[in-house]
Amino acid sequence: MSATTSAAEPLLRVLRTACRLPLLAWHLLVHLPVTLLLIAIDTVGGKRVGHLAIRWWARGLLWVFGMRVRRIGTPLPGGTMFVANHLGWIDIVALHSQHMMGLIAKAEIRGWPLIGWLARAGESIFLQRGNAHSLAGVMAEMAQRLRDGHAVGVFPEAGTRDGRELGPFHARIFTAAVEADAPVQPVALCFGQRCEAQQIVAFGPGENFLANFVRLLGEPVRPMKVCFLEPILHAEHEGRRRIATLARARIEQAMAAA
Repeated sequence: MSATTSAAEPLLRVLRTACRLPLLAWHLLVHLPVTLLLIAIDTVGGKRVGHLAIRWWARGLLWVFGMRVRRIGTPLPGGTMFVANHLGWIDIVALHSQHMMGLIAKAEIRGWPLIGWLARAGESIFLQRGNAHSLAGVMAEMAQRLRDGHAVGVFPEAGTRDGRELGPFHARIFTAAVEADAPVQPVALCFGQRCEAQQIVAFGPGENFLANFVRLLGEPVRPMKVCFLEPILHAEHEGRRRIATLARARIEQAMAAA
């Protein structure tokens, strides 16, 4: 970035935010009611129009924020556990923009404006951190959904990261896939042409949801990739620690290759 561009960046940020606010308002006031109606209808001619509407609405929200999404690879159908790296709230929108899955989300998200609605509409399973009883219930719900042929999504780093590096994957979260003998498909979320914008998208030190939301609204247009990677099949034969290691390695490799 040149010195001139750097000096002008605060003004450009204000202009981008001002231009996007009307688009965001339209997306909330016009597109959102349409999406809610389709979710209420749910199924038309055997097609889950509610799920299609959520994907459409999520893609639209990413577009408002300047994210130009490209999908790489194909999500597995049916009862699959999708696991992805985790930077912030926008990861939930990115995954929902490509495939319908019930994400495991911290209980606080239910109260977040906009994203809380998206999480509830997207059939998320809410976890109270530090509550062993809540975790046991979430694991049981995940396993049952997988057996019933429904997709679930988890962030095995067990929290957001700062974008500098991929955190360790907690093996316990893969127990549901092992018990249901469901495939696990790693998903790499890459912001920027070569994943160079991970730290920009991630929550900054002490930054809450609203502050991050407003900051990202003023960011430049940038590409992002949602990469569905080689799945790990027959999870019960691999074991949860082996699955955690394989999933992390595949996501790390995909991000490095970008």
